[in-house]
Amino acid sequence: MATTTLRNHIAGEYREALTDERLDLIDPATEGVYGSIPLSGVADIDAAYAAAGAAFPAWRDATPGDRQLVLFRIADAMTARAEEFADLESQDTGKPRATLVADEIEQSIDQLRFFAGAARSLEGRAAGEYLAGHTSYVRREPIGVIGQVTPWNYPLNMAVWKIAPALAAGNTVVLKPAESTPQSTLLLAEIVAEHTPAGTLNVVLGGRETGAALVAHPSAQMVAITGSVRAGMAVAESAASDLKRVHLELGGKAPAVVFDDASIDKAVDAIVSGAFFNAGQDCTAATRVIVHASVHDELVRALVARTQTHARTGGPREEGVFYGPLSSAAQLAQVQGFVDRLPGHAKVETGGTRVGEQGYFFAPTIVSGMRQEDEAVQDEIFGPVLTVQSFSDDDEALGMANGVRYALAASVFTRDHNRAMRFTRDLDFGCVWVNTHIPFVSDMPHGGFKYSGYGKDLSQYGFDDYTRIKHVMSAWG
Repeated sequence: MATTTLRNHIAGEYREALTDERLDLIDPATEGVYGSIPLSGVADIDAAYAAAGAAFPAWRDATPGDRQLVLFRIADAMTARAEEFADLESQDTGKPRATLVADEIEQSIDQLRFFAGAARSLEGRAAGEYLAGHTSYVRREPIGVIGQVTPWNYPLNMAVWKIAPALAAGNTVVLKPAESTPQSTLLLAEIVAEHTPAGTLNVVLGGRETGAALVAHPSAQMVAITGSVRAGMAVAESAASDLKRVHLELGGKAPAVVFDDASIDKAVDAIVSGAFFNAGQDCTAATRVIVHASVHDELVRALVARTQTHARTGGPREEGVFYGPLSSAAQLAQVQGFVDRLPGHAKVETGGTRVGEQGYFFAPTIVSGMRQEDEAVQDEIFGPVLTVQSFSDDDEALGMANGVRYALAASVFTRDHNRAMRFTRDLDFGCVWVNTHIPFVSDMPHGGFKYSGYGKDLSQYGFDDYTRIKHVMSAWG
């Protein structure tokens, strides 16, 4: 297999890292080596932040209309190169190639276009005389240079979620993609460089130590990551040392609460898709079914049947594949470990094993008989594993749904409007779906509470997170 030697993208051009250490890129579908990245060091990060700092004045001073046009042009360039993005994303992640353009590339393009519009929708309050003889008004300004770290589960989507609002608001960026999935982010940086001052977006490759150095760098006025709870805590602790702003989108353990009056067919379709899409490597994945005892057995049978016919795993070029491999050998071991440690009262209804001997494929897995205190209920598995619990009344369902440390997303399935309204209020999650699970739109915010972090991606709220507020008062009396 031919291999690709990747480089950092700094100040509008590809640059060799100032280090000799490199890391192999492993194809998760074949376990073959197809490239390598540098393990960038402090000198590389210094260069990236210097470039971002130099680019900031010009990009900050561009009018909102100018920034909007630039983001539209970047979106158009992504559209023209959508197939190239899909090829790179499929190689890095093993995702089914046939669906990538519609599932993820077009979403990323739409998100860029949304934030292009947001660039010209700066919200402010009316100027006025709140003190006699003085006029006050509010300025909304870019924060400055932003350090960002993105994950491996949706490499391009998560890069756009971070980059688009930051650039729309007038900031410049230094970003480290996940070490195993860098290619689509580098292509995005190449396109951005064609339309912005050199250094507006800089991409530095590397591992955990590279990310830690990027977050700790004194030039960053804000750091934003999507990642694990452990990584988020480390970032928050590091940022506290010099009072950087922090934006954290972390893990999830999303419940899907199914009542006895729900449409079982609709619930099953939504839950199976929400649980197994992207091999369950999604912070909003439907990981916990909480179902009324009276329809528990019916729902489990239907979930198993639907999973066995529709949730097939396989290689990126195979036909009829719903999801690809897990991201790495370590992720495969983590998922298998959760299954191997299931308590005696749990029952594996389907799946529970690796698929094949090559590639990190894992069968779609449904486990019934679970209890609230079980590890697989409480901790994020981040794989194609769905647990099932039963409840007898509304209060018990709410207690079980809210009884984890994560609070990113949840869903409720019912035909009762009053109950739906109560659950959308009382479910302690940043996003609550009713009679569906996992759809996103660029116009609505994404972000959680508790161990799922803070700050919002997408929407006008996501744009606002990359701005600061200044009060200006002028005396005239």
